[in-house]
Amino acid sequence: LSNNIKLAIKLDLDGAYIPSFNKSLKHLAYSYKKSFRIIGSAHNLKEIRTKEIQNVRKIFLSSLFKKNKNYLGLYRFKKLKNLTKKNVIALGGITKNNKKKIKMVNCESFAGITYFKKKAPTS
Repeated sequence: LSNNIKLAIKLDLDGAYIPSFNKSLKHLAYSYKKSFRIIGSAHNLKEIRTKEIQNVRKIFLSSLFKKNKNYLGLYRFKKLKNLTKKNVIALGGITKNNKKKIKMVNCESFAGITYFKKKAPTS
């Protein structure tokens, strides 16, 4: 569940996601089961530090390949990844063609819509 930890706890879900723009620390006062997982996203060092304070388990760091306003590229991505002890998940423009490059930034995992999107059959 995105951006509503209180509801995720109430619904007895396994976890919740905190977007990069969410700077709230309210959830730190909530009690939840030990197996409850909180993940978050970040695009720069300031947001990474916020996610660390929010005590997320993993951080989606973007954008690795997608050239948007949050574009990092391989070098800046790796530099930011190395500035946290949290597990980092690569995100942003990952395709079957560039997936092997993820090894260059030492990410154990990745996520992405483009990579998993099923192509419509051509007629």
